[in-house]
Amino acid sequence: MIVIIDYGMGNLSSVQNGFAEAGFETLVSSDPAEIAAADGLVLPGVGAFGQAMENLRRDQLDQVVLQRAAKGVPLLGICLGLQLLFDRSKEMGDFSGLGLIPGEIVLFDGPLKVPQIGWNQLDVKRSHPLLDGINNGDYFYFVHSYHARPDREDVILATADYGIDFPAVVQKDNVYGIQFHPEKSSRLGLRILANYGRLVEC
Repeated sequence: MIVIIDYGMGNLSSVQNGFAEAGFETLVSSDPAEIAAADGLVLPGVGAFGQAMENLRRDQLDQVVLQRAAKGVPLLGICLGLQLLFDRSKEMGDFSGLGLIPGEIVLFDGPLKVPQIGWNQLDVKRSHPLLDGINNGDYFYFVHSYHARPDREDVILATADYGIDFPAVVQKDNVYGIQFHPEKSSRLGLRILANYGRLVEC
């Protein structure tokens, strides 16, 4: 079972509906026992990094996520969820994250208006089953003011250009992150969710 983690800051129903359209049953839960029993974990998120980590730590969900990731359970971070996978964030302070991917989260400092809201194209850097059926130039829907700055380029599966190139899809071992909203990205967004579902089944 794929469990979508409810820590009070996610667009949970739309993500769950997206998985259903992609052909995968999911469970939305904040119960540590249910999260610990999951075959795959999805960490969604909308809002501020610091508050998100506070919520995860308050309910000790951060420890459950780290334990399951260490056991090889596929973990998918969506939007803010991608950012939480990194070591730290500079959003309205200096906050530590889950530390599953080395790097930090920083504010866009390019010439374009922040936040980025709308459709943007992917530039696929390397092939991976998560991106099966996704091509250079395919459009996905983004809403964010901050972006990941990984310590290592080899975690980047795809980038997008918003005045600067930023990581749009990242991966380290069994940990995956997508900066866009797949549930709002039409057919190709559902393809990403289906690809993740198949990774869980492997």
